[in-house]
Amino acid sequence: MPQDRGTCGRRQRQMFWSLLLCLLLSPCMGFFPSFWSKVLILSFDSYTHQYITEQAIIKVSLEVLRDTTKQRDLQGEKNIYLGRGFWRAVRDVVNSNADVDLKSATKDNPVYHFDSERIDDSIAKLREFWTRIILSVRAKEYAGARHSLGQLFHALQDFYSHSNWVEMGKKSIYLHLLQPDEPAVPVAKEDTPTCKDCFTPTCRNNLLPTLKNSNLLTTGYTTSSSFPFKPKGKCSHGGFFDKSRLLSATGGINKDTTSSIFSPHHYLHVEAAGLAAIATQTALRDLKDTVGPKAFLKLFSVRQAPALVFVMDTTGSMFEEITAARLRAHSIIQSRASRAEQPGTFLLVPFHDPEFGPVHEADDPNQFMEHMETLMALGGGDEPEMCFSAIQLALSRSPPESEIFVFTDASPKDAYLFDAVKALALEKRSKITFLLTEEQTQKSSSRRKRSSKKPLSPDRFSLYSSLSLVSGGMAVFTTNSDIHKVSTIVEDNTAVDKVTLFRAKSDPELMSVHSFRVDSSVENIILHITGTMTECILTSPSDKRQSILREQGHLAELEHFQGFYRIKLLPPVQAGQWKLQAKSDDHLTFTVIGDSSVDFLYYFATVTNNTHPGLARVEGSPVAGAPAFLVLTVTGQSSPPEGSFYATLLGAEGESLQEVKLNQSSSVPAHSLEELVGFVDYVPTVPFSVQLAGLDSRGKKLERVSTEKIQPTHVQIKMMSTPQLVPGHHTVVSFTIYNHGPAQLFNITADDDWGYLLTRGPHRLFVKEQGSSDAEVSLLTPATAQAGATVTLTLTVHALNSLESNYAVAFLTVVPLDADRSPPSCSAAWIQSDCPADCTKSSWRVSLVVSDDVHSGLAALQMQKGGGVLTVFSKPPPMEDSFEEALPDLEHQRPHKNKTTGHHRHHHHRTARLRTGESPLNVSVWRLASSQPLWVVYTSSCCSAQAELLVWDKAGNMKRCILTSDQQRGQSDTTTEISGTGRAALTGIVFLLVGLLWSPLM
Repeated sequence: MPQDRGTCGRRQRQMFWSLLLCLLLSPCMGFFPSFWSKVLILSFDSYTHQYITEQAIIKVSLEVLRDTTKQRDLQGEKNIYLGRGFWRAVRDVVNSNADVDLKSATKDNPVYHFDSERIDDSIAKLREFWTRIILSVRAKEYAGARHSLGQLFHALQDFYSHSNWVEMGKKSIYLHLLQPDEPAVPVAKEDTPTCKDCFTPTCRNNLLPTLKNSNLLTTGYTTSSSFPFKPKGKCSHGGFFDKSRLLSATGGINKDTTSSIFSPHHYLHVEAAGLAAIATQTALRDLKDTVGPKAFLKLFSVRQAPALVFVMDTTGSMFEEITAARLRAHSIIQSRASRAEQPGTFLLVPFHDPEFGPVHEADDPNQFMEHMETLMALGGGDEPEMCFSAIQLALSRSPPESEIFVFTDASPKDAYLFDAVKALALEKRSKITFLLTEEQTQKSSSRRKRSSKKPLSPDRFSLYSSLSLVSGGMAVFTTNSDIHKVSTIVEDNTAVDKVTLFRAKSDPELMSVHSFRVDSSVENIILHITGTMTECILTSPSDKRQSILREQGHLAELEHFQGFYRIKLLPPVQAGQWKLQAKSDDHLTFTVIGDSSVDFLYYFATVTNNTHPGLARVEGSPVAGAPAFLVLTVTGQSSPPEGSFYATLLGAEGESLQEVKLNQSSSVPAHSLEELVGFVDYVPTVPFSVQLAGLDSRGKKLERVSTEKIQPTHVQIKMMSTPQLVPGHHTVVSFTIYNHGPAQLFNITADDDWGYLLTRGPHRLFVKEQGSSDAEVSLLTPATAQAGATVTLTLTVHALNSLESNYAVAFLTVVPLDADRSPPSCSAAWIQSDCPADCTKSSWRVSLVVSDDVHSGLAALQMQKGGGVLTVFSKPPPMEDSFEEALPDLEHQRPHKNKTTGHHRHHHHRTARLRTGESPLNVSVWRLASSQPLWVVYTSSCCSAQAELLVWDKAGNMKRCILTSDQQRGQSDTTTEISGTGRAALTGIVFLLVGLLWSPLM
């Protein structure tokens, strides 16, 4: 199909290959972002941010899955099903990690890369990210948490590549980076020389020996407008195009790659990458222990069923629709009860006029059904309702790639939100399906007072139809009498492992001919057709035919309702190419779906600038007529044969616009996804979808298609920063408009789901031809804003005199200014240990004081490891010599059972007992003062010489306390080992002082 690629496409293609060649010699910062960075610099054996991050998430997720499901053989399996949602979540983290090297606000900022000896600032930034992650997960804002997690991983991994930690001979990770109470290593002062000159690409022994002798940390400087000037005698980052390498001290110390051209300390790359990998895995395990395994698996969508999202009109005429939604929800919940996957997320957003919401979100299916049962069809009035406002809420709160079902019989009153809703749907790849009920007779007086109005017409719902088409959903016009049966599409589309084999639309009065391929991995194949057909013929791969509207045959069975056809292929379904012919007096839409674990994820990318080589994901819609890369991964199967896949860009009617050859990256480790990348000579100028075709791991043909429509454009909008929101403060978000077409005026509109924006717009902005213009929006976060809440900010840009438009979406996290980032502490008070050679004949005991010195206060304790029993006291426990006498008083208590003891030695206080494997003990209900400590005594057989106690404060900070039979320290809190009378004296002093301190308050 001939296309007008425009001046933009020609200019960008001329620059494209020149830029690509430049990148072969360009410097980088940190481990390179992705595999394709290695291709661009011809360093194929280097470890990248992407590889380190992916492998860590996979490894720890499998550990958590094994522990929670008790499937001990998981590690031995070659192909473990983690779910499509898991890979999408991993991509979110990986892309956020890579963006630190790509976004203008972070790529040159040394704080995000541990550069220019800004080590203390970088550590503070790491802990800021950690706080955001914990707050977001606890608020169930998983998208925001994944974004912050990617940023944290980038800086954490850069530390080992950019600092002299490896050169100092360190063989373990630097715990102080994320754990404030771990010992810190001092940083070289500004006037302390750190390197000597090096005049060769490979620099050995260029770090001054005084650093190692004095145990001083340093990191390299680099040349950039945003970086501090390099003082004389300091180390450079290094690399061929780092000009600071020419300043004293010459050379560099980075370990980013195995290439001496880019990394003067390339010979230490493997050691640096190994420590970065361990640090990443350690952070993930700490995250799991901090938020709990269930929330951790939810964060990464491990084996999560698709979200069930209902947006319900609750005005008086909606009784049948609400009843139908209840029945479908109940049926879906029942079908998921017996599956290994988690039941998924359930969301309900009611609306009418003028109100919409609140969002009822539940992980418990029974709780969701309670919300559904409370829905009542009441009230009414004028016909338009606040539908788009409710959909915007649903999109903001639901996971990516959700199926959202809207039940209504009213047109939208808030049509001004259409662009923001469309942007959110495309950004999250969520499908929106409308079930629109309309009657040809007047509705009863108990419904909306519309008796004097004309019957509803599809024209009133044109925006609904447009939104469903763009997002990959459907707009089904039906009646109250058919809504119960038509709502089967809810179950069809929310089944686990649902894939799309074909999607297209056809014009009226034509006999359209479409084909779709069925492969052996697909089951339960269903065709959904909207509109009114006059003829429909289905032909199998063996050329058997069935006239669907006129006969019952052996190929398929038909369910027909007004405006909707559901055709189910009868088993056994023959693999191969099927053909569908259809004729209608109206527009038709066709969707063919089935159940299969084999699917694909994709995004468009461009080559980055000459500072950070790699492929950067395109934000919003790609630029029409310009070159781009298509990055694609296949889920649900082992590595395919080399060269077995290609992609096709399809037009609205399923026609081929361009074929894209896909190249494989390389062999990949077990459980990983292989990236396939193809070069798109020019992005089409018309809306299109992406089809994957090729051979599966068994050499059989398969096809899959994306349902959303990519909207090419000549304008882009990029957010330059995504700051955190502070309650009671203003926040400015800056962005840039790039015009790849002729000079013109644009309207900029901003929307957010919490109403924090000071002005929504539209704001008018003139951008010259092939030019750009900067702008900003301001938000005011209320002082009462919930910590961890994520505000979804959506920016849309529209040309005044053309159809050019685009969007950008950012997730901003609310973080209190005085957020508590310090974990609790645990200090050993005394230990009783005399373990003989025969461990079965004795036991050991250790006592700890657990406290939180910041304002949050203690929240919970849990035994993570160990075979003994932990006893928790709200007051100092008996002294060591009387502890045995006190134990019988506690023997009859059940685990976690609080007890008020009347014994004269104990006064009135609470006690509880904990064992490994039990859920956390919630001590926040004990009504302790914010800094009041707890006393714990752990008793164990000498055969179990180590235990692990987790302690949380109310801010979500977690402390891991290690207990051993030769206790020297409780994780980071050191005590001197004392024996005999010395130990007893310490017991008396510690408990006497702390007990006297707290006795007046208890």
